[in-house]
Amino acid sequence: MDLGLRDKVALVTGGYRGLGRSICRMLADEGACVAVNHRHSPDQANELVQQIRRQCGTAAIAVAGDVANEADVARMFDQIEQELGPVDALINNAAYCPPAATVDLTLEEFERAMHVNLAGTFLCSRELARRSLPASRTGKIVNISSQAAFRGSESGKTAYDASKTGIIGFTISLAREMAPHGILVNCVAPGLMYTEMLAPAVDADPERFNRRVPLGRLGKTEEIAAMVVFLCSRHADYMTGATVDVSGGLAMH
Repeated sequence: MDLGLRDKVALVTGGYRGLGRSICRMLADEGACVAVNHRHSPDQANELVQQIRRQCGTAAIAVAGDVANEADVARMFDQIEQELGPVDALINNAAYCPPAATVDLTLEEFERAMHVNLAGTFLCSRELARRSLPASRTGKIVNISSQAAFRGSESGKTAYDASKTGIIGFTISLAREMAPHGILVNCVAPGLMYTEMLAPAVDADPERFNRRVPLGRLGKTEEIAAMVVFLCSRHADYMTGATVDVSGGLAMH
C-alpha cells in the first residue's frame, strides 16, 4: 500500500530511541525525509541518521534542541527547512517521566514533565502552524499520549500521567482550530510497551506486566509506530481530533 509519504518531510521529537526511533525508521521505509530530534544524545541520533541513509536511501538529519525551549524549537524548524524543506508531518514524541512517587516529587520535576511533554507538544505544533498557515500548506500532527492518561499508573507517575492527559485535550482543541486549514491533528495512546523508560521495571518482573494486558504481552514499539505512520499518511486524510488506542486490549470501548 502506497502511503503517499515519499519525499514528505517529517520531524520526530525524541526520535533517537525507543518509540521515536521506530517511528523514524518506519517513516524512512515509506520514503519520507526524516529529522531526528534529540536534546543531548548526538551520537545516538547520528547513528540512526546514518542507518536511515544507508538502509532506506532517504534523506535524514539530526536536529538538536529542547522541545520545551521556544528558541530551540524555532531553530530546529529553521534547520529542517534549510536542509530538507518545510515540515509536512510533526510527531510530538519527546517525553520526560520523573522517577519519584508523588510524595517525593519536587515541584521542579513536576514542572519539567509538564514543560517537556505538554508545553513541548504545544511549542512544536505552534511552530508548524505559524509556518504552514501563511503559505497555505496542509500537514499532519501526531501527538503521543499514553493509556496512563486514562488509567493512571500503579507506580504513581502523576506528573507524567497528567501531562499525557493534557495532550489529549490539546489535540482535540488544536484539531478543531486547524481543520479549516487542512492541518490534521491526531493522537496515539500506546499501552504498555518495552522501551528504555519501562525496561528496568519490566525486566524485574515481566509476567506482572504481561498479566495486565488482555493480549498477554507488552507491545513492540514497531506496532505503535505503524499507527503513527498511518496517521501521517494520505490514508488518514479524513481523521482529525482522534485519539487512537494501541494497547493490546487495555482500552476497549
